[in-house]
Amino acid sequence: MSLVNLQSVKKDFGIKEILKEASFSVDANDKVGLIGTNGSGKSTLLKMIAGIEPVDGGQILTNSGAKVIYLPQQPDVDESRTVLEQVFADSGEQMTLVREYEEISEKLAHYPEDSQLMTRLSSVMQRMDTTGAWELETNAKIILTKLGITDFNVKVGTLSGGYRKRIALATALLAEPDLLLMDEPTNHLDALSVEWLQSYLNRYRGALLLITHDRYFLDKVTNRIIEIDRGDIYAYSGNYSYYLEKKAASEESAASTQRKFQGVLRRELEWLKRGPKARSTKQKARIQRIEGMRETEFKPGLGKVEISTVSRRIGKKVIELEKVSKAYNERTLIKDFTYEFSPEDRIGIIGGNGAGKSTLMNIITGKVQPDSGSVDIGTTIHIGYFDQHSDDLLAALNDSQRVIDYIKEEGEFIKISDGTQISASQMLERFLFPGNQQYAPISKLSGGEKRRLFLLRILISAPNVLILDEPTNDLDVQTLAILEEYLEDFAGSVIVVSHDRYFLDRTVDTIFALEEGGNIRQYPGNYSVYLDYKKAEEEGQQVLDVKEKSKNTPSAVKEVKESNPAPSEAPKKRRLSSWEKREFDQLEGKIAKLETQKAEAEKAMGNVPAGNYTQVQKLYDEVEEIKRAIDKATERWMELAEIES
Repeated sequence: MSLVNLQSVKKDFGIKEILKEASFSVDANDKVGLIGTNGSGKSTLLKMIAGIEPVDGGQILTNSGAKVIYLPQQPDVDESRTVLEQVFADSGEQMTLVREYEEISEKLAHYPEDSQLMTRLSSVMQRMDTTGAWELETNAKIILTKLGITDFNVKVGTLSGGYRKRIALATALLAEPDLLLMDEPTNHLDALSVEWLQSYLNRYRGALLLITHDRYFLDKVTNRIIEIDRGDIYAYSGNYSYYLEKKAASEESAASTQRKFQGVLRRELEWLKRGPKARSTKQKARIQRIEGMRETEFKPGLGKVEISTVSRRIGKKVIELEKVSKAYNERTLIKDFTYEFSPEDRIGIIGGNGAGKSTLMNIITGKVQPDSGSVDIGTTIHIGYFDQHSDDLLAALNDSQRVIDYIKEEGEFIKISDGTQISASQMLERFLFPGNQQYAPISKLSGGEKRRLFLLRILISAPNVLILDEPTNDLDVQTLAILEEYLEDFAGSVIVVSHDRYFLDRTVDTIFALEEGGNIRQYPGNYSVYLDYKKAEEEGQQVLDVKEKSKNTPSAVKEVKESNPAPSEAPKKRRLSSWEKREFDQLEGKIAKLETQKAEAEKAMGNVPAGNYTQVQKLYDEVEEIKRAIDKATERWMELAEIES
């Protein structure tokens, strides 16, 4: 059963066309991952399905009986409510009963002999039994605890943005909608909370449509991937690993088809230049086919972020911390920490929310002074600090400041890794900011595009120590993959704070784990090796085999590049057989007939009365089947055309 059906949906923001003719459906058992580059329209698409953002064309049909809940990146919460009140905000009578039960229980703690309170409590408990409020309260407290929230009576307004996002996530999960729309649900969650959420969503009975940069999360949770690529929608039946495999195959197939098409067109044009006499029907059809081929346009390959900035020379002395300690009130975050960073270091820093990760980063960079101990930074060191609050820095800029002016503040020309210089505009293009965006104000960029722009600003400053505090928040998976490759060859020290397990596995070879009491424990290897250590410690086993694994990090997710086999000898030229000639002559008519059928089915789908989901789904499946037939017939025609020419 389709919960949501998009039919030829269009969305255009003027400087960018977000969706052209988007058509797809989400069924009851779907777990869909929505991917695409920053600014491609992922969040906008979720808002349109949620009814928050209008469509510019087409329609979105939602099953009238389906409960749909949307969890944005920055959810709205009532600051005057307690945590439990906010979580139960949409629970009606159940929320009222739970709140009344909590109030009576609190009064009874002070007046245990009050008979009236006891009578009221008994009545409320009976009603909670009847309505199932007991189970609701238990589930709410379990979910909140798993997300790192244990004080259920604290006012929401006193909590940080990260904790508010967790409360909104708990509220959405507790509501158990038929379709849950989630925009970056893993942001602000530590690794343990992400793993719990991953497990919870695997058991979730409703449908999901989510945006996330966490590739392990996508792999474990989703069974479908929908990609937005320059206004077009592409669907893949499988998880993220399956998507990568099929995407690579389709790109290679498209490139092969384009090369083959261009080869056929070149030979057809040569035939046309020889001036054939267009007397026969077959010759006329061939000329018309050539004209059609000349008008065919192929979609260019998806651009990728290019990172080729230089780094400064780095000396032997990088950053030295000697017995550094830091506490806030009665809580010690860092205690007697000593470490000497080297130019080759690839450090990953992990710990729960509030453990002191950002505090340690700020001490290293000099933004925060330690209570005791010393920090000594080498004279050649230039730190590039990409912190999790970079959006706040961008927000402080004049909204009317142009993108290119922001980059030009670092220089009109930028030196890249091969020693040459390119203009600020060329560098922006390498970071997927086309000309029309470069002269637009920063306020027109999406949150992810702002972070990508800020990352560019840091990299072109030529740092030799990179400190990345939650770099994966809001960066798309394509940019993250390129950043990971860049960090492998970066000529300097890299310090990463992240909850993204995949990113840590790709980029670090040592883990600093912040533990209770301000202790910082060091583990050799990437995050996966760290988990092996922890598991071995918990089970009291030897960790020799774990140490062996750490020698090869970060190989856990590195892809092995196979050498290309020697090219085989080119096959001899052959001619079409008689039955292949008949097939070739018939294919043009077959393709034209299929195109007519597709147009009729699409027209019929647009005329279906609102609410008739069964008929819409039937016609949608028919259109998709016809498209596959057209692709197959066209591919075959091109194969035969190449042989004939």
